[in-house]
Amino acid sequence: MQQVNARLDPAPSRWSYRMQRLMLTPLYRNLLRIGLPFAISFGVVTGYMSDDARRETVISTVADLREQFQTRPEFMVNLMAIDGASSSVAEDIREIVQLDFPLSSFDLDLAAILTTVRDLPAVADAEVRVRSGGVLQVEVTERVPAVLWRTTAGLEVLDADGKITGPATSREEFATLPLIAGMGAELYVTEALDLVRAAGPLGARMRGLVRIGERRWDVVLDRDQRILLPEEAPVQALERVIALGQVHEMLERDLSVVDMRLAARPTIRMNPAAVEQWQELQKTNAGIAGR
Repeated sequence: MQQVNARLDPAPSRWSYRMQRLMLTPLYRNLLRIGLPFAISFGVVTGYMSDDARRETVISTVADLREQFQTRPEFMVNLMAIDGASSSVAEDIREIVQLDFPLSSFDLDLAAILTTVRDLPAVADAEVRVRSGGVLQVEVTERVPAVLWRTTAGLEVLDADGKITGPATSREEFATLPLIAGMGAELYVTEALDLVRAAGPLGARMRGLVRIGERRWDVVLDRDQRILLPEEAPVQALERVIALGQVHEMLERDLSVVDMRLAARPTIRMNPAAVEQWQELQKTNAGIAGR
């Protein structure tokens, strides 16, 4: 009776039990479910690609499929549109970008194109994108010319931030822009523009501004007159000179320099001819008084 019960015992054998426990471990299950298929697939692919002819055929087929996909009409760029730029800046952009249309949008390096356009001196900012219809759209924000800067190399056009927008062939090319000169003048364009606005009552008499010693400004007028401004509060000093000129017609006299560098003691310097005339007048007056 005991032998019959032993044969009918449902308990698994020792090896069966160990196999069942092994199948319950996540690592073993993942190896059978993922690792084994991957190893078989890798072996098949490796064996197939080990032949040079088959490998070249596969590479060529993939390249052809990629080329067919990238050159579909909806991905082709046929022209470049530039908005917000003057004709000269637009020509410069087309010249430096140098794209041969039509070409696939996948072959466009928009980041490199954007960097190239932004590196132009006349461009303050830009945006580049591919627009529907196969158009490479370039949106440009140009620098606005504010002053002309005279250097030893010639004339440069600066914006209000002192950034060079490009060269100027002559003063007449930008006749409406104020003229500045001197070393370091490009670093103080904002201050120069404030002085230009304050000098409005001088009208056409103003010729320009000269930066002296990289510290202060001289206002240059016609008839070889100069107004020497201080380092601190130059606008207020210029306004004071203009007010004196309007009340006493000081700038209409035969003066060469109005020195405002010492606010508490402004001085004037007369022209040599005026000094001689004044000396002659003094001698005349002294002779009359001696009689």
